[in-house]
Amino acid sequence: MTAFQDGSPPAEPSQFGPARFFNRELSWIAFNHRVLDEACNDRHPLLERLRFLAISAANLDEFIVVRVAGLKGQVRRGIDELSNDGCTPAQQLVAIDAAIARLRVRQQRVLLALRRPLAAAGIALTTTRLTRSDLAWLETYFREQIFPVITPQALDPAHPFPFIANQGMGLLFRLEREEGAASVIEMILVPATLPRLIRLPGAEARYVSLEETIRRFAPLIFPGFAVRGSGLFRLLRDSDIEIEEDAEDLVRHYRTAIQRRRRGKVIWLEIEARCDPALEELLLRSIGTREATVARVRGLLDLSAFGPVIDVQDRPDLHFPPHSPRYPERIAEHDGDCFAAIREKDFIVQHPYETFEVVLDFLKQAGADPDVVAIKQTLYRAGKQPAVIDALIAAAEAGKAVTAVVELRARFDEEQNLLWAAQLERAGVQVIYGFVDYKTHAKMSLVIRREGNGFATYCHFGTGNYHPVTARIYTDLSYFTADPELANDAAQVFNFITGYVTPHTSPSLAVSPVNLRERLTGLIDSEIASAEAGRPSGIWAKLNSLTDSRLIDRLYAASNAGVPIDLVVRGICALRPGVAGLSENIRVKSIVGRFLEHSRIWAFGNGEALPSASAAVFISSADGMTRNLDRRVECLVRIKNPTVHSQVLDQVLVANLLDTEQSWRLASDGSYTRFALDGRTFNLHRYFMTNPSLSGRGTALHGVGDVPSLAERLGPSSPAK
Repeated sequence: MTAFQDGSPPAEPSQFGPARFFNRELSWIAFNHRVLDEACNDRHPLLERLRFLAISAANLDEFIVVRVAGLKGQVRRGIDELSNDGCTPAQQLVAIDAAIARLRVRQQRVLLALRRPLAAAGIALTTTRLTRSDLAWLETYFREQIFPVITPQALDPAHPFPFIANQGMGLLFRLEREEGAASVIEMILVPATLPRLIRLPGAEARYVSLEETIRRFAPLIFPGFAVRGSGLFRLLRDSDIEIEEDAEDLVRHYRTAIQRRRRGKVIWLEIEARCDPALEELLLRSIGTREATVARVRGLLDLSAFGPVIDVQDRPDLHFPPHSPRYPERIAEHDGDCFAAIREKDFIVQHPYETFEVVLDFLKQAGADPDVVAIKQTLYRAGKQPAVIDALIAAAEAGKAVTAVVELRARFDEEQNLLWAAQLERAGVQVIYGFVDYKTHAKMSLVIRREGNGFATYCHFGTGNYHPVTARIYTDLSYFTADPELANDAAQVFNFITGYVTPHTSPSLAVSPVNLRERLTGLIDSEIASAEAGRPSGIWAKLNSLTDSRLIDRLYAASNAGVPIDLVVRGICALRPGVAGLSENIRVKSIVGRFLEHSRIWAFGNGEALPSASAAVFISSADGMTRNLDRRVECLVRIKNPTVHSQVLDQVLVANLLDTEQSWRLASDGSYTRFALDGRTFNLHRYFMTNPSLSGRGTALHGVGDVPSLAERLGPSSPAK
């Protein structure tokens, strides 16, 4: 596949090195420290603090099986390509291993710190204080629920060490016959199908771990043997999927690749610190750890196991207060007719403060409307709940021409997406798998409707996935419009994906890998020109990650030209802010809180100081990463409607800049520091849970002034000034 460009000259190569860039992987680990910090935040309810700990552990597992595995693969193949900060893969791995070790130790300390207040609240995690009645009940549970499932396996020349699946956990036992014969080594895989934490009977929520229950009742598993030693371990395997460019059948290739993932190389081995030395030696010899990192853990292995425990606790006092998302008044005023509401005026729905149901209703109405002739939809992550899939199937069964672009390379959702694709095809949906070279990450839906003597196209552009579950916890924007220019542009993007026809879009929409990078570069360069001409200028951006060196270099150039730049980068940030002569006009903050900040937004002064009605405002599916700009199909959509423009710029972006309670400032040395709470606090999540959005209010909104202007709070000491 050829690279797409709009004719702009190639950018100058970036000057790599630690003086200009932070290491991407270490920046991610710093982000996970911020997630873990929320587990220490005593303003949060206790079980929500435990949830942040579990999220931190799950995040780290994914980082290891993808990013660490990728670097180990580069070392294995002799690839010495330097990172932005000038490190080889081997050098990065040394730093990463040390950073992960520190994070693991901190996670265990946080768990210990949470145990006491949780116990005081009536929740005992992995208790060891068991009464006789507890032991009697647990033995019955073991005999009835665990013993039939587990399979002990002897390890000897006749029984080689078995295969352990990714994230698999096992118990090793060193046994001796009671009559004093030679010792025997046995292994039991801890079943992933059973609850990892077992609740004991009683009013209090007291738990024992599955692995400790198996260890406790080992004499029942091995009668006639004495246990002389034991050890628990857990391993992680390389879980990335590499695509062969000459794959003739992409679906078959992915089905095979998913099977290979389960048998990927062991890259991380965790062993409990109290493991019997002889068993540890056997484990290391049997697993083959030449490329794996071996970590000895003092505490509980796999802290993500607390996730299911948190969700079953009927303790509203220990959870965040429930939030019920609003339904846009604009649609309600049109008796639920999404098309009439969109036809009257563009609007944006902000999830999770406003319900994802409006997106589902848009698709359901399209399927039921006799005037709708076609629906086109991208699907990157749809999750395991079939709401979106069901809506598309119903539309196809109602006779609509339905096209679904299903991305098979949505990491860890590949198998689920294959299942959805098969169901859609059986219902008559035209399923397209897109490019081999590029992931289709754009979030778009088109509904073509017969109106009068012609057709009208209704569009949905999103910053997040068509995923009903994540839409309740990820902050994203859903933009609905019937703008003919955007409709034509979006149709070209679909033709690009389905027929490889290079799109020639308008200034309202840019698409990667065709011209999105060049469009962003041009917008930044326009701000540079304004600053150099003595006119007002400014750049605001909200992203999940910022790592692309060429994009960062243009932001450095803008800073040197005097353009004030404020960036809200939740996760990875390779840009080094506040460095004299490089980035002294750039400020970077990260927001971590109750909801996961996920929307991608850009705003450019366009000859005025931000915020202003003249600003060029865009929403996007793309982050500031090379993969998004060069190796994915992404969209950058300009917001032209004045009310929507005001909502995105004066509400969403300004609220992110004003937030203090959940914000961290990135310093030029790479450290993150919480904002000082000096009495003038602002929590953007709380603000949006309690204040209406601008564009979805309908006639309840007689003017922008009906919603208090957040921009007025941007005083001289605010981040944007």
